[in-house]
Amino acid sequence: MKKSTEETPDPGSMLPLPLTAAVFHILLALAGGECHGYGIMQEVDRLTRGQLHLGPGTLYRSIQRMLVDGLIEETKEASDSDSEDERRRTYRLTDFGREVARAESLRLEVLVATARERKLLRRGE
Repeated sequence: MKKSTEETPDPGSMLPLPLTAAVFHILLALAGGECHGYGIMQEVDRLTRGQLHLGPGTLYRSIQRMLVDGLIEETKEASDSDSEDERRRTYRLTDFGREVARAESLRLEVLVATARERKLLRRGE
């Protein structure tokens, strides 16, 4: 059967998996909705219960790479007031970014299942 040239590429084949911790956690943060850089840092901190702190350098280098790779896109933030910082940028997942995050999540799910089978984790951990 011949592949259609219009098929969506396999996210797992488009980027190296595993993703870096920073990229994966940024994807997780944005899976909850649009967010600006500082909000992403706060959400990653919340999601990891303080175990992963993204500094501004790591965050913005990762965001730049993710924009180039098509994982996220910049959005125009609607502002009701002129006092909003015009430099603030808001980001959201692209459909491709969501699929890459899903592929990485499935890869990690297999690893966690293996860890449970080998009695490294108990149910609920």
